[in-house]
Amino acid sequence: MRNTMRNVTLNYADGVSRSFEVASGELILDAAIAAEMPVLYQCQSGSCSTCTAKLSSGDAQTRAGASSTLLASEVAAGTRLLCVCEANSDCSFDVAYTSEAGANVAHEVHAFIDTVEKIASNAVRLTVELAEGEWMEFRPGQFMQIEVPGLGVLRSYSPSSVGTDVPKMTFLIRILPDGAMSNFLSQVAGPDQVLKLTGPYGSFFLREEKKRAPHIFVAGGTGLAPILSMIDTLRQTGGRKPPMLLSFGCATPDALFCLEDLELRKQWLPTLETRICVDRDPLDGMHHGNPVSALREGDVTPDTVAYLCGPQVMIDAATRRLIELGADPANIHSEQFTPSN
Repeated sequence: MRNTMRNVTLNYADGVSRSFEVASGELILDAAIAAEMPVLYQCQSGSCSTCTAKLSSGDAQTRAGASSTLLASEVAAGTRLLCVCEANSDCSFDVAYTSEAGANVAHEVHAFIDTVEKIASNAVRLTVELAEGEWMEFRPGQFMQIEVPGLGVLRSYSPSSVGTDVPKMTFLIRILPDGAMSNFLSQVAGPDQVLKLTGPYGSFFLREEKKRAPHIFVAGGTGLAPILSMIDTLRQTGGRKPPMLLSFGCATPDALFCLEDLELRKQWLPTLETRICVDRDPLDGMHHGNPVSALREGDVTPDTVAYLCGPQVMIDAATRRLIELGADPANIHSEQFTPSN
């Protein structure tokens, strides 16, 4: 007997809607991929939240026994992860990205190491060049998975570079004690070694439709990488530049990096303000405290769009603070930075 088919519609942030059919018992994301829908995803297991969507009509529920990162309150409010969700009726979902953004399909490329440069007490800048004939398109803020040579394990990093820099790509990577990628970069990596990259992934990226609104960036540690890509993309965009505030911090001054790069961007972008923060032993001109504590009254307007990247505790605190200051929660976008050994 033929499976019952459901009609599922995805409503994108640019006003475009796309519909496709889903069989009874089929995962919605699987059907969307098969129908070549522009949809963002990564893990396909309910653990990364990249395929988050808001149920706007109909009945769709998480498959029995499937794992999910969603809170019960989020599910009750209509949030679903398409990778573990089944349609029980015709239904529609709202997604927080444009149809164009969802069109970048993740794929594998190979890249040669150019340089590994130590830029702080516990961070390096990795620069690579894609192999001839290979290409990678990404939106500022998205991330790639890089395979650690010889180990086969994957680590996720956002480029600090922009799409126009390709075939060159640059990553800011935290060095962790006995970390798989850290040991490779510190002890083994050299020019012309080959790395395998897969991407792009993630729904954390610069919203083109908000490019004229005031921007606030909050970055902790190497969470600065995607923020630099966003700032440089805004710099390259024609027309009036929006007011931009970057609050960036590390634990101590010796852990800070890219300060000269930020000063250069302030010369290029008169609308950019930076606040450099450290928890301990601040030098002249530095804010004594974390990047969230540097946010103050007057920083936020009703149409401010915010991008947060760093540890989850920082993201949670920054989200609360921005809402207290008047930000619309719908305009706050975040990417959790989780160190992995």
